[in-house]
Amino acid sequence: MKSYTLSKSSFIKGIQCEKQLYLYKHFYKLRDPISEEQQAIFTRGTNVGKLAQDLFPGGADLSPANQFQYEKAAKLTQEKIQSGVKVFYEPSFIYDELLVAVDILVKQRNKWHIYEVKSSTSISDTYIMDAAVQYYVLRNSGLDIKDVSIIYMNNQYVRQGELDINQLFTIESVLDLIEELQDMIPEWIITFKKVLKSKSIPDIKIGPQCNDPYPCSFLGYCWKDIPQYSVFNISGLKSDKKFELFNSGVVHIENIPDEYKLSDKQRLQVDVHKNRKTIIDKDGLKEFMDTIKYLLYFMDFETFMPAVPLYDNSRPYQQIPFQYALYYQKDRKSGLEYYEFLGSPESDARIPFIESLLQNTKRKGDILVYNKSFEITRLKEIVRDFPEYADDIEERIERIKDLMLPFQKKYYYKPEMMGSYSIKNVLPALVPDLSYEGMPVADGGMAMIAYESLLYETDPDKIESIRKNLLEYCKMDTYAMVRIWRELESIK
Repeated sequence: MKSYTLSKSSFIKGIQCEKQLYLYKHFYKLRDPISEEQQAIFTRGTNVGKLAQDLFPGGADLSPANQFQYEKAAKLTQEKIQSGVKVFYEPSFIYDELLVAVDILVKQRNKWHIYEVKSSTSISDTYIMDAAVQYYVLRNSGLDIKDVSIIYMNNQYVRQGELDINQLFTIESVLDLIEELQDMIPEWIITFKKVLKSKSIPDIKIGPQCNDPYPCSFLGYCWKDIPQYSVFNISGLKSDKKFELFNSGVVHIENIPDEYKLSDKQRLQVDVHKNRKTIIDKDGLKEFMDTIKYLLYFMDFETFMPAVPLYDNSRPYQQIPFQYALYYQKDRKSGLEYYEFLGSPESDARIPFIESLLQNTKRKGDILVYNKSFEITRLKEIVRDFPEYADDIEERIERIKDLMLPFQKKYYYKPEMMGSYSIKNVLPALVPDLSYEGMPVADGGMAMIAYESLLYETDPDKIESIRKNLLEYCKMDTYAMVRIWRELESIK
């Protein structure tokens, strides 16, 4: 039975960084914990891969029971090929101690076609390398390969009625591109085997490779000596410039030389940190606040992005609004009125969402949001998909104002914002008594995951808990805007 030293995934890690490859194979426990968002991405990839199998029905599924069964799976693959099976899902092959598992393998006219399934909407260089490694191993395992294609999501597909997987997926040959890489692969294999045989961790400093093409699994280990706030937090500074500073020995922001070239906003960020001072541009703030008039709404949306469209008039990865929270205030002295909406993912929430929102924003008044491009884009997408609401939605869009603007323009800037104008940084700097800490749903990514989990959750108590957490989070996001606005009013 053939054994392997490298897998396709570890090979790809080695191309990104040999230190990552070594740590992955020898110090796996040093990996960063997998976040809920990362796990959701893995699950999505698995589900999309399963769905793509329906393009080639009736195949033999050779997925191993666990990661320790790949050598047996490779042996079984050869047996099934000899027995005449023509369609495979997850067959395994080993050549030169390199293991690959192919998403879909199909025999057509005595030649084989490799299909690699990706849940993205485009082909990346990493996907090309992924396919190239599979081609190398299968061709050298004696298979006559006719073509290699990547199956990925067609973001132009609009669902109408039953899901049409032939329209959902795009199939694109990459054979010409991967043939160009074949001579490099055996050289990499030799290099990576040497790396893995070494008795010490490769001496590789942090660099752009840590996040390119993907965030490394060992950032916590390799970056452990980098302070929480460093030159890598300079807003808008290109990665190569950050590492230029780092490699010259500058890690702490306060050590950036005065003569180092920065933009005005970047220099302000550095100076504020060095001097621990607060910047308040009263003229800029007044100019901004004079554009906003009571009656006043504070509004926040939540969306989720199913890879496979669930509803008519929706596309792969379209941001589907499912929730809003809305505060309303007649004037500075009046109390707050609160409105909210939360859909259910088993049905399309967009129409009840927009009808509820339009009803609760009928009264005149500016609508404050944080990062208006997000809410405006979602509203315009509803206009595109449901044009009967166009007039009312356009009227609301004209009333939207962006509470992010004074922080983006640095009219108000405090050291605690750490160069960011995200509401998650602005809120604790301006309103330290209000915090997301300890909330089960504490950011938009978690809200997406929580809402989508309702599709599969059957426990009534858990469903109620998830919905409660979503309502609390969206309300908190909106109330954060209320408090930030009040802080700005107190300065004016």
